[in-house]
Amino acid sequence: MITGASRGIGAATARLATAEGYRVALLARDTDALSGLVEELGPETAVALPCDVTDYASLTDAVTGTERRFGSVDAVLANAGMSVPTSFLGSGGAEPEQWRDMVLTNVYGAAITARAALPALVRSRGHLVLTGSNAGRGIRPGNLYSATKWAVTGMAQNIRAECVGTGVRVTLVQPGMVETDMTADRTDVPKLRAEDIARGVLYALGQPETVDVNELTIRPVGQAAQS
Repeated sequence: MITGASRGIGAATARLATAEGYRVALLARDTDALSGLVEELGPETAVALPCDVTDYASLTDAVTGTERRFGSVDAVLANAGMSVPTSFLGSGGAEPEQWRDMVLTNVYGAAITARAALPALVRSRGHLVLTGSNAGRGIRPGNLYSATKWAVTGMAQNIRAECVGTGVRVTLVQPGMVETDMTADRTDVPKLRAEDIARGVLYALGQPETVDVNELTIRPVGQAAQS
């Protein structure tokens, strides 16, 4: 089950996962993009479940729908996210109402995705993967996006601690700069492809059930640690 599946890292992970034999439930708000991806991957392999990750009922319905369609939920990628420019000191960047949307999507959305999915993952002794960011590892002046990803870093650690003894594995993937819609305006730094992050996700999922890959930090060659 993949949130933010309509494009970028989510769609790339869906493509790679199905190539490796997984069946995937694709969650996003963009129904047209989801329908196109299901057509590409095949209806026997993929199902589109339109979903707003800031709506808990929408997420629980998606988990139920995934179990009904495929029998179990074995892995969840909590990947939905957004970024807007911010400044605390002045009036630059996005309007504060957009800050709210970013915090709700990146932090609350990831948290309630975990809450909705974990009962199913406990039943399957499955794997929860959260998409963090290299931005969640350092200080970036005026950058609220970075703060939301710091929150996801702590969230992954807290979820892992609570899941001890359940058999559920928890992995935090922290990408550096990736070529996606969110980074289209950043032409000054090297970038990874979304497929590079998808390979990291599948690496974590492919480990033996006795191995819990806690964190993966994946940067493009040449990206400075704090850029």
